[in-house]
Amino acid sequence: MTQQTWAFLGGEQIPEEDAKVGVKTHALHYGTAVFEGIRGNWNGRLGKVSIFRLKEHYERLLRGCQILRINLPYSVDDLCKITVDLLEKNGFSEDVYIRPLAFKGEQLVANLNLNAVEDEFTLIIIPFGSYIDNNRPLRCQTSSWRRPMDSSMPTGVKITGLYTTSILAKTEALAAGFDEAILLNQDGSVSEGSGENLFMIRDGVISTPSETDNCLLGITRDSIIQLAQNELGMKVVQRHIQRSELYLADEVFLTGTAAHLTSVGELDNRKIGSGETGPITMKLQDLYFATVVGDLENYANWCTMVTPSGN
Repeated sequence: MTQQTWAFLGGEQIPEEDAKVGVKTHALHYGTAVFEGIRGNWNGRLGKVSIFRLKEHYERLLRGCQILRINLPYSVDDLCKITVDLLEKNGFSEDVYIRPLAFKGEQLVANLNLNAVEDEFTLIIIPFGSYIDNNRPLRCQTSSWRRPMDSSMPTGVKITGLYTTSILAKTEALAAGFDEAILLNQDGSVSEGSGENLFMIRDGVISTPSETDNCLLGITRDSIIQLAQNELGMKVVQRHIQRSELYLADEVFLTGTAAHLTSVGELDNRKIGSGETGPITMKLQDLYFATVVGDLENYANWCTMVTPSGN
């Protein structure tokens, strides 16, 4: 018997198969929506799902809502409770992906005034394994597509329409036989992967593109910066990075909610360092994976532990 799964829409929990929107929904036509990707990581030792940095994800969601003039009747605490309640009800005893979506939900086409369109919120939770193989270094390609400037599309939040560029870049890379794409800014400096932030290690210093390089202000990115500084005692610099610097780096890795932390072994058919996962990347991977399941006491406040129904 197939397990009944539940979604949140219209202010209540409903069977997932009933969570539908109409063909005239404003967000469907114009990309007027903000989303988050949140990981729930199964901790078998505790029999709990560890939701990683739930509050921070909803703080960013509401920042995106402010930009798109989406007015939700929920606070950050409300959204966290809605998420925990839905996860408990679904009863998943495995890794999950949590997708909240705030959107212009009115059945209204041919209206470009954000102030004149009603708002809606939905939440789904799905079982979710590996987005990228974290056990091997990736082969990456510098994309022909460029990351938009913040003056064209707000890049610091997760607006749905923004991800067309990432989808084009990822599709291009896969078609060429690579695993992932690296996007540059309009000036040729490095921005990020198609769905990940980027870090470079050279001469014992970790560098990552700065906020002004149009990269998403990733929550996993922030976590890795803190882990590198606090646990490894390493210097982390946020600055402009040129494409050629990546070719000469000792290590390069990508971070993201879906991707976790994954090393880059090649870029544009050039080996990065030895071409294998580097020692610093390995240490950060170990720290990160212990953190997200709630096994590191110093970072327990980053994890919301949920016991699925029936456990």
